[in-house]
Amino acid sequence: MAIGTVVPQRALQIWVAGKVQGVYFRVSAAKQARKLGLSGWVKNLSDSRVELFAQGDDADLDELIAWCKKGPVLAKVSGVTQKLAEIDYEIVDFEVLR
Repeated sequence: MAIGTVVPQRALQIWVAGKVQGVYFRVSAAKQARKLGLSGWVKNLSDSRVELFAQGDDADLDELIAWCKKGPVLAKVSGVTQKLAEIDYEIVDFEVLR
């Protein structure tokens, strides 16, 4: 690990349900996560939910979850669930997966 690299305190898997595909949710979520200094990824699921894996500081993760409950302007979030995940030290950025 490089000097000055922030070691994540916690990792979460987050699932967001509702009208969250086709409304720029993934791109907006990645932008928000990067702004918060989080690493991980976001992708669409075949059941029309969006899944995120995010890791970083506790307060920043809490802020991302709060953002997910609203989402971008066109989204209509009906539910957010989460569970603790194992930290992946290989992930250093936040990506939008296809």
